[in-house]
Amino acid sequence: MGDLTTARSSPTGSAPVLVASNRGPVSFSHQEDGTLALRRGGGGLVSGLSAIDDPSAVWVCAALGEADREAARQAPDGRLDRAGHEVGGQAVRMLDIDPETFARAYNGVANSTLWFVHHLLYATPTEPAFDAGFRTEWQAYETYNAAFADALAAEAAHGAAVLVQDYHLSLVPALLRARRPDLRIGHFSHTPWAPPDYYRMLPDDVAEAVLTGILGADRAGFLTRRWALAFADCCADVLGAEVDREALTVTHAGRTTALGVHALGADADFLRERSHRPDVEERLAALREAVGERRTIVRVDRTELSKNIVRGLLAYRHLLRTRPEWHDRVVHVAFAYPSRTDLAEYRAYTASVERIAGEINEEFGTEDWQPLILHVNDDFPRSLAAYRLADVALVNPIRDGMNLVAKEVPVVSDAGCALVLSREAGAFAELGEDAVAVNPYDVIATAEALHSALTMPAAERTERTKRLAAAATALPPQQWFLDQLTALG
Repeated sequence: MGDLTTARSSPTGSAPVLVASNRGPVSFSHQEDGTLALRRGGGGLVSGLSAIDDPSAVWVCAALGEADREAARQAPDGRLDRAGHEVGGQAVRMLDIDPETFARAYNGVANSTLWFVHHLLYATPTEPAFDAGFRTEWQAYETYNAAFADALAAEAAHGAAVLVQDYHLSLVPALLRARRPDLRIGHFSHTPWAPPDYYRMLPDDVAEAVLTGILGADRAGFLTRRWALAFADCCADVLGAEVDREALTVTHAGRTTALGVHALGADADFLRERSHRPDVEERLAALREAVGERRTIVRVDRTELSKNIVRGLLAYRHLLRTRPEWHDRVVHVAFAYPSRTDLAEYRAYTASVERIAGEINEEFGTEDWQPLILHVNDDFPRSLAAYRLADVALVNPIRDGMNLVAKEVPVVSDAGCALVLSREAGAFAELGEDAVAVNPYDVIATAEALHSALTMPAAERTERTKRLAAAATALPPQQWFLDQLTALG
């Protein structure tokens, strides 16, 4: 494992700009003949990095499966671009981290601990319990972060800018600064940040390590001011750091880290073009046939615990029970795509979603009306078709760093849609004025919000959709990325 505190000398690479993230821009799978097939990913990070023209820029990521590891082992120093792989003109270094170490770091700490803390997901009478097993997982997380720090230190040119992404890599900034104090280092958190009382559930040394790890950066970025201030409050409470809430700075151990707010927006040009391709039109026709002339409430989410799908279904059931005028006049189109199926809590949650959906259709369905259409297999064109069809979009997370679905639906909607939005979504800071706000825990109030959204006058809905779309696209992915790079100086 890399030393967490002692500076080390590292050879200087040639990359002037580097990105580090757990998931990279490409992934591999085995074909029937045993060869490797490359697939390019999507999302804000991939779109953002494409804004960099410099072919010397390097993206450092982890190998996520056996095919990825095989590709990384075949490439010189894990550099896919040097192994003849077409990775979109970018230089990608994929780290072949020991599978057991990766699993413990990724599932045990990143997704089962840090994610749960920041999204306030623990059932606290029994969880968490930080025992000897957790300590083994934490050691793996340290090793995993050190592997990234070593790779970045080796690839970076003198004075390079390094943008480290998310909770998987919270230790990297400090580790990298110890290895390469000449670098300009940024870290960006794509999740919410827990308030101090909740954050302090972590073991004291772990809570301190995560904060000091991020404070190793010159600049720590967040999706909203709310999450940035929560981080600052944790630094003050746990570390005794000096915080300037107006200037958004944290000073600790003789160093000052600036906090930045960058509200990642939707990629309007891509979404509008992609949502009118033939595969989307085909799925839209099928949805329209299934829905008929009825109104639609649409949700598109991963079956992630924080997305609050179960309470959303309960709210729809309450709407149908208490407002019979909607019988045979509305259809809830719910796409809940599998997420983290290797974790038992997520498998159980998906099963709950499917069970409640079945109960709703059994209670209210007729020969001519299926009140709820549920799909649990991922289909991006079908999601875009649902966006276009939506009269109402339901986005009710328990807690969310941003939630791009809330931003994407108004951009794509054909006739305008009313947005029912949890006040605990990061997107609420930008979209709240034109959304129908909900407390994500209040099933009855959410049902009433759905009724209000369904009965919103068409002219008002159209005007709100225009304002929502404008706010949603204010900082598209490429500009979001470049703004962070510019802010590093």
